[in-house]
Amino acid sequence: MKQRTLIGMGGLALLCLVAAGAYWWQQQTPLAVAPPAAPVAIAPAPPAPAVVSAPAEPLIKHPIETAAAASATPSVPRPLPEPDKADAYFADALTELLGRKGVLTFLSTDNFAARLVATVDNLDRPHAAARLWPVNPTPARFTTASSAGGTLISAQNADRYVPVVQFMASTSAPQAVALYRQLYPLFQRAYEDLGYPGKYFNDRLVQVIDHLLDTPVPGGPLKVKLTEVKGPIESATPWLRYEYDDPALEARSAGQKILLRVGPENARRLKAKLAEVRGLIAQADAKR
Repeated sequence: MKQRTLIGMGGLALLCLVAAGAYWWQQQTPLAVAPPAAPVAIAPAPPAPAVVSAPAEPLIKHPIETAAAASATPSVPRPLPEPDKADAYFADALTELLGRKGVLTFLSTDNFAARLVATVDNLDRPHAAARLWPVNPTPARFTTASSAGGTLISAQNADRYVPVVQFMASTSAPQAVALYRQLYPLFQRAYEDLGYPGKYFNDRLVQVIDHLLDTPVPGGPLKVKLTEVKGPIESATPWLRYEYDDPALEARSAGQKILLRVGPENARRLKAKLAEVRGLIAQADAKR
């Protein structure tokens, strides 16, 4: 299991920032009614039933500019930089919101928009490449405990994640979303550059947050096992090769497996913060 924290998931997107872009809805197709068939000598044919087109899905479900306004807007230098010159800009903006110590400890600010967008997009998929995450590695190793039934995730393993969970939980969601709004054009461009031209990143973020909030709550310690690696050379980092013993858990997405791994209390606090952020970036009528 990768030595990375949860802050890079849809939750870190909650730490990001955004200025609204314009949105528009796809127009619905007018109702189309077929004309009645022409009468014949024997008897007039009944009119064909009216054909009604289904309402078109909106191209943007969660336009960021109509979400609840943040209570305070951090001071951010303007105008927005070009994406290839944005590293220092993001570092300054994040430092203002989160503090220099927090940014240096937890975040990787180089190519931040691209890292964040790629990570969010991968969290509901089987793999989320750690090299793309906008966060620093979690200190210490993943730890396990032996039991009569097999190998379990150690209860102490959750302690590794407490600092970053406290960091996230103490961050003001309204201020973070206000900054997300101001910097949103950079995230939107990074999302389109990722291979989604015409798609809307905030919709994807809401979708991923919903997916993470659906992570099951385990009833007890989770059983794990080492992935079998065949070959004469023994692994130098076996603690990175653990997987869930339950095939149903192992088949879950990268993001949900991380939430399972951080421990129930940490997961509860992270879900609460994710839900708070979702309420600020999603359409009111589309809330869970």
